Amino acid sequence: MNPSDFERMRREYGDAPLDREHIAHDPLQTIRDWMEQARAAGVSEPNAMALATCGHDSAPHCRIVLCKQIDARGISFFTNYGSDKGTQLAANARAAATFWWGAPRNRQVRIEGSVTRVPDAESDAYFASRPRQAQLASASSPQSRVLQGRGELEQLVRDLELKVGDGNVPRPSHWGGYVLAPESIEFWQGRDARLHDRLRFVRDRDAWRVERIAP
Repeated sequence: MNPSDFERMRREYGDAPLDREHIAHDPLQTIRDWMEQARAAGVSEPNAMALATCGHDSAPHCRIVLCKQIDARGISFFTNYGSDKGTQLAANARAAATFWWGAPRNRQVRIEGSVTRVPDAESDAYFASRPRQAQLASASSPQSRVLQGRGELEQLVRDLELKVGDGNVPRPSHWGGYVLAPESIEFWQGRDARLHDRLRFVRDRDAWRVERIAP
């Protein structure tokens, strides 16, 4: 692709305003509201978010994960504790996440904060709710590790399937949930002429300080 191809992708975002009165008293509630509005508008997997972490090397790493819960604690997701993101969070328990919902909403939310593991009982309950094949895949995969080929991965799944038979697939100790507790949440609304609205909520003890920042 050449520069003109990228220029043809450019579009205006409309003129929907974003002011303080458009955000709930609890900004986490607004994230839930925006996610539901994106779902209703037909956005595929509106709970998908880019998650950025850093390990001992201080190099940033980013990937898409699925948000599985939003509550008073923050944003929850599940993964293999031995994956790249898991080892990075063990070394540096801070992360940033971004939701992006394109047309017709043209919105994004950025979250930054600290990360902790959820209680084992919570991980057990979520793992038990997953489809059986997803349980087998999560329990079998040595996530982020080098494989000899796809056949090796498929064999690991078959081996576990034979081992458990018709019984329940137990949640492995290396797999579970994390919660990102927000210290900063930015709401971004696309506007025409790139004069986007940005409202940032910064945690100040038990309250939120609200700032409007330039696009």
